[in-house]
Amino acid sequence: MRKLVLLALVGLGAQLVDGSLGMAYGVTSTTLLLAINTSPAAASATVHLAEIGTTLVSGASHWRFGNVDWPVVLKIGVPGAVGAFAGATFLSGLSTETAEPVMASILLVLGLYILIRFTLRGLRRNQLGKPLRKRFLGPLGVVAGFVDATGGGGWGPVGTPALLASGRLEPRKTIGSIDTSEFLIAVAASIGFLVGIEGEGVKADWVAALLIGGIIAAPIAAWLVRHIPPRVLGSAVGGLIVLTNTRTILRSDWIDAPDGVRYAFYAVIYAVWAAALAYSIRRHLAERDLEPPAEAVATAGGTPPDSDKAAASSA
Repeated sequence: MRKLVLLALVGLGAQLVDGSLGMAYGVTSTTLLLAINTSPAAASATVHLAEIGTTLVSGASHWRFGNVDWPVVLKIGVPGAVGAFAGATFLSGLSTETAEPVMASILLVLGLYILIRFTLRGLRRNQLGKPLRKRFLGPLGVVAGFVDATGGGGWGPVGTPALLASGRLEPRKTIGSIDTSEFLIAVAASIGFLVGIEGEGVKADWVAALLIGGIIAAPIAAWLVRHIPPRVLGSAVGGLIVLTNTRTILRSDWIDAPDGVRYAFYAVIYAVWAAALAYSIRRHLAERDLEPPAEAVATAGGTPPDSDKAAASSA
């Protein structure tokens, strides 16, 4: 019972992160599942089965609020499903001893990306209006889907920044379209895992606990994003992912580092993590102070300049 409560809290926490950043549900929840000694394939399968429900609810909510570009969903989602199925079958064929450091390495890279991106850049807006083409969305979907299945997460961290960086789709529709298309990725990856590992290590009550936690967190995330800056939250979550997966790699058969070496790495990560959080907080406060008061903007008939908070709230 204690483990089910813990899993529900994992699902709740992961959905709070995802709802605030538009990414990292899979990366966060898979990292925490691995931390309680779940096998890599079973962890990813459990997360993706739970995501079938969470992404369905999330996609329906985004559709209701007009945050979905359906042509983008289809152009990136269908290739993404192919990549996810391939990634699931690939991970299912690896032994636990091999798969664990492989997955931890992927999660470490994604964690570093999240930490660096949100610490240094936050959420950005670029020029809008140009169409997103299949020759860009197709390969992006395949890569993001494969990484998502093999790493237990990655659809958001790979897909969302790529679409934001293109500057061709406004942030709220970028996040809404990625979240909606993730339903296809979750279904395809789940099928791949159920075929590849035949359900071994996947427990229905674990899936239900993650799902319940995620559903509870969905409305809370909408409130949270208005109070905790995405830039700060991204730095916090990125550091947690980096620390946890560095620990897994250092303790794996690949390296099997002695205690002294591991503790030295942990000390460096803690120091960098603290510095990143401090920098993110300072940057957020500085940018907030530069924004004109809402009353002045309304009087002028304009809109406030872009900010981390505004970009996230529009999603």
